[in-house]
Amino acid sequence: MTAPALELVNVRKAFGRTEIIRGVSLSIAAGERHAIIGPNGAGKSTLFNLISGRFPVSSGTIRLNGQDITRKKPYEINRLGLSRSFQITNIFHRLTVFENLRCSVLWSLGYRYSFWHNLNKLADAEERAEDILRRIGLRRRRNTAAGLLTYAEQRALEVGITIAGGANVILLDEPTSGMSRSETANAVALIREVTQGKTLVMVEHDMSVVFGLADIVSVVVYGEVIASGPPDEIRANAKVKEAYLGQHADAA
Repeated sequence: MTAPALELVNVRKAFGRTEIIRGVSLSIAAGERHAIIGPNGAGKSTLFNLISGRFPVSSGTIRLNGQDITRKKPYEINRLGLSRSFQITNIFHRLTVFENLRCSVLWSLGYRYSFWHNLNKLADAEERAEDILRRIGLRRRRNTAAGLLTYAEQRALEVGITIAGGANVILLDEPTSGMSRSETANAVALIREVTQGKTLVMVEHDMSVVFGLADIVSVVVYGEVIASGPPDEIRANAKVKEAYLGQHADAA
C-alpha cells in the first residue's frame, strides 16, 4: 500500500497555555488537491507552519511520503520534497524575475554552496528557469526586477519559485488573496497547470477557488478538523454551514 504524500497524526500546537491546533489528523494521498478552509484564527496558517517545520510541534506526528518529518528543520523538509508559499509574498525584490527562478532551481540540480560557478554558464539551471518562466506566464517580464511586478504577477512568481525545486508536495497559503475576479481565474488556471502530477495542499478563503480546484476539502475550526471530504459533501454538511460557510455554501 502506498504511503500518503502527507500525513498528520494527532498534531497539537500550543503557545504557552493557549492550544491553537487541537489534535489534527489528516491523510492526503499522492496527487490529491486538498484545500484547508476555516474562519480567521482557526489555525490554518499555524498548521502550514507546523508541516513545513517553521514551528515545532507540541505533540503528534507528521510524515512526508511515509518519512517522519516532525522534528526536522524547514530546509531538511524542503529537500525531502515539500515546498510552500506564504500569505505575504516572499520574493527577492531586487533580482529580476529570471534570477529569482534561477536561484530557486540551483540546489535541486546539485549546485551547493559554491563560489566558483559562473551562474550564466549553468545551462541546466538556465533551461529549467526558462521553462518555469514560460509556465507561469512571465516571459515578457523576464528581465524586470521582481519588486516592479504587479501584485498578481508577484504571486505568480512565488508559485514559480515554490515549484522550482521539483518538490512533489506543494503548500500554497492563500494564493489568490487580494486578487480581482479575472486575476483569480488566471491564478487558478496557473495552479492547476503547474501542480499536475503533484500533491497540492492549499489554504484559501475564496470558496469558488476551493470548490473549483480541490478534490478534498478539510474544514478547521478552533484548531480542529470538523469535516473532511469531497467538495459536494462539504457543501451539504450542516455542521460546516453552521460553523463557517453559512450562506456561502448555498451561493458557491
